[in-house]
Amino acid sequence: MGQDGKERWVSDDERQRGECACSLMEQCCCGFGLVRMLVRVVWLFVFMGILGLGAHFVEGKTRRVLLDTDMDTDDFFAILYLLKQKRSLIDLQAITINTNAWTDAGHAVNQLYDILYMMNRDDISVGVGGEGGILENGTILSNVGGYLPLIEQGTSTFGDCRYRQAIPIGKGGRLDVNTNYGIRRDFLPQGNRKYSPLRQPTAQQVMIDAISAGPMTLLITGGHTNVAIFLMSNPHLKKNIEHIYVMGGGVRSKNPTGCCPDNASSCTPQQCGDHGNLFTGYNSNPYAEFNIFGDPFAAHQVIHSGIPVTLVPLDATNTIPIDENFFMAFEKQQNTYEAQYCFQSLKMARDTWFDDQFYTSYFMWDSFTSGVAISIMLNGNVNNGENEFAEMEYINITVVTSNKPYGIYDGSNPLFDGLASPKFDLQEGGVHSGHVQMGLQDPFCLPDNKAEKGKCEDGYTKEVNGSEDAVRVLVAQKAKPNKHSGSLLDREFFKSFLDDLNLPLQSGRFNFTTQFPYYREVLYKPDFTKGKLGRPVIFDMDMSAGDFISLIYLLKVPVDIIDLKGIFVSGNGWANAATIDLIYDVLHMMGRDDIPVGLGSVTPLENPFYSCKYVRHIPHGSGGLLDSDTLYGFARNLPRSPRRYTAHNSIKYGAPRNTDHPDLRQPSAMEVWQSVLKAVHSNRSKKITILTNGPLTNLANIIRSDKSASSIIQSVYIVGGHITMDEKEKGNIFTFPSNQYSEFNLFLDPVAAKTVIESELDIILIPLSAQRRVSSFHAILGRLQMRNRTPELSLVLRLLSMMYRLQQESNRYSHVEMFLGEVLGSVVLAGDPLLKTIMKVEPASVLAGDITKDGQIAIDKIHGKPINILYSLDSDSYYEHFASTLGNKAQSAVIGSFDEQKRQWSPPHRGNEKGQ
Repeated sequence: MGQDGKERWVSDDERQRGECACSLMEQCCCGFGLVRMLVRVVWLFVFMGILGLGAHFVEGKTRRVLLDTDMDTDDFFAILYLLKQKRSLIDLQAITINTNAWTDAGHAVNQLYDILYMMNRDDISVGVGGEGGILENGTILSNVGGYLPLIEQGTSTFGDCRYRQAIPIGKGGRLDVNTNYGIRRDFLPQGNRKYSPLRQPTAQQVMIDAISAGPMTLLITGGHTNVAIFLMSNPHLKKNIEHIYVMGGGVRSKNPTGCCPDNASSCTPQQCGDHGNLFTGYNSNPYAEFNIFGDPFAAHQVIHSGIPVTLVPLDATNTIPIDENFFMAFEKQQNTYEAQYCFQSLKMARDTWFDDQFYTSYFMWDSFTSGVAISIMLNGNVNNGENEFAEMEYINITVVTSNKPYGIYDGSNPLFDGLASPKFDLQEGGVHSGHVQMGLQDPFCLPDNKAEKGKCEDGYTKEVNGSEDAVRVLVAQKAKPNKHSGSLLDREFFKSFLDDLNLPLQSGRFNFTTQFPYYREVLYKPDFTKGKLGRPVIFDMDMSAGDFISLIYLLKVPVDIIDLKGIFVSGNGWANAATIDLIYDVLHMMGRDDIPVGLGSVTPLENPFYSCKYVRHIPHGSGGLLDSDTLYGFARNLPRSPRRYTAHNSIKYGAPRNTDHPDLRQPSAMEVWQSVLKAVHSNRSKKITILTNGPLTNLANIIRSDKSASSIIQSVYIVGGHITMDEKEKGNIFTFPSNQYSEFNLFLDPVAAKTVIESELDIILIPLSAQRRVSSFHAILGRLQMRNRTPELSLVLRLLSMMYRLQQESNRYSHVEMFLGEVLGSVVLAGDPLLKTIMKVEPASVLAGDITKDGQIAIDKIHGKPINILYSLDSDSYYEHFASTLGNKAQSAVIGSFDEQKRQWSPPHRGNEKGQ
């Protein structure tokens, strides 16, 4: 089906001509046939004419470029603009991903692989993450992953979100960027490159290899963590870096957003006139820009490195907003796949913008920076900064990393506080030794009077004169107007961006639907109306590996035993919210596209929206979010579902305006709850059973908002919690030893756990002690290997084998056995009597309010609420039951893998071609 819900085929006649429908342009622009060839010929002549104009295409020295990006929407605009340049002049050699800003590593790296595949540039090295660390004495170990800012980085990949909490987690933030509003999976083709645990090239490896090979120009369009680590660890390679171009900061800028109209009688200015653009934190810090604020100390190291730096700050980007004329011109000019992808992304950004000021609030940040950098390089004299697109000026600046008074240590500054000597050999009482902003609501930063500006300047690219800390930097001041004054495109770069993006040379080969000539969208919805259905169940999951295995198991249990009615997704657990797409893929694989999936909370119940109080204890890298978000690399093996997360929405559901396809809207967990209630309402004898495999936030929200929930819910199976019978048996919060007796699912939202477990609901607890009885890789793999290889069993076997191998190879994976135990809840729910489960009723209460005890369960005979607790079961019977269920050919996969889909969607002679 197309986005309008109609099934769309590519006809034989279209295939012969190499044409396809192009919904945005109503013209044939997607194939490689006659019409496409004519379009290319026309553009070739246009391109040849452009070659004779100005300095933009002057032949000269080849500039080798390395891009460090945070893969936000404007970042891939910059990437695609770079890829459209003549390679003999601008040769993009490598890309490294900044992992502590607008995207999460697993989602970002796979999207980048898809973009490069579309552009036929799989030769470009891609680096992300790394498991190294920084010792307390400042020694930087190899392959530091950049998941944390330098001042927070220790020897692990879990930690605080001091700066990153300025970036929203859900809609309008990382969720939309990780999925590119849902457009990524709808548009981009899928190649062979993918994230692979312990095999993925790291950011530092890629930087060292690329820069060691010869002179290099660096372009930074995100935080500076990766580049700072490289410069501090490899001083001998600094000589190979010719120049650094940076998008970031605000020097003399005055934010044009959030200003009051001239005739407003009652209006409070927001960011109006600020140097910075932290729309989430301008009350505490009006000076910082997001890229610099992501790691101010790292930015200081880069800009003060001694390498020539050109800065394109908000001063310049504020003068090139995406205006309506540019938008309309872009809409009419989409002759390449890369142009189509950029426009669709830009349009969705506009349609989901939080207010009506998009055309004055959305700027060409990174793409403009790439244009300025390319123009300067092609001009041949990088020192004078002459270029087509921006007016330049040398200014003495610094990056503020701490706030006065210096040398008074208050617990906010890990570079000095509690250390015998400062980290990185910093100067006692120097500019780095003051108060470091600890969060958006840091009391030190908030003004005494609400009418005043915030006090903190962390991340401010400040103009300074006569200071020892100053460095002379070439700074873009404003965008140059279009040379043709009568043009509706009033900036010179607007024209270049559209022209270059639409050139036929070095253009994308195909999008997803044209990658496969026989592609079509199909939804598999079984008909259960004639049979007897079992108990209605809702599965609440946080998308850990164990949760996905549990989901596959639930889909294999006969529907006359378990009727899976819906899924809740928790975004504050072991995977980021964008991983919801993998749930859609598993459901599609198993032929259950009828099951609704609701996106729930992305933060704990009673914590600030930008808090990471609990989730900070989940590793960002190996064995943590990186592996969960990619299902340990197997995400790309799953068949691709037509369903996906999408930012499409309508006014009816609270959106600021209707998007193009509001029918594709992502439902919420509460909406799925209401739909399941409606589905079971006709059978008054049935109640809903809920199985939870993650934090209890979604369920707590339901019972708080729906007072009748306790009468509708038959029972709640909770996989989680740890009951201490012996002080030697610890919990599993391996990243926070101060809390010895808690379990992750309850720890990640202790208030929600307390709300649910101490409610009137009938609770069946599957505690950590029971889970550990069935957490043997050796036992489960042995049983699976003896069974019929259904597609779902093969997937689980490969996933568990990978996890077992990783556990043996690296201590980063020493904890992964705990995900095996998470499957136990779904098996107990199925109720096989051979398991010989023994339950006991105990009065229990949940501790909340002290992080060293949050999530712990206490047996409280006075105040506790009686709950059913699983104490023992027959482990051998469990392994046998689980393996035989997955090996059963009934209710098996409808489509086994993405490779199987590719064979269906490709002509017979193309199905086995490389990259197809």
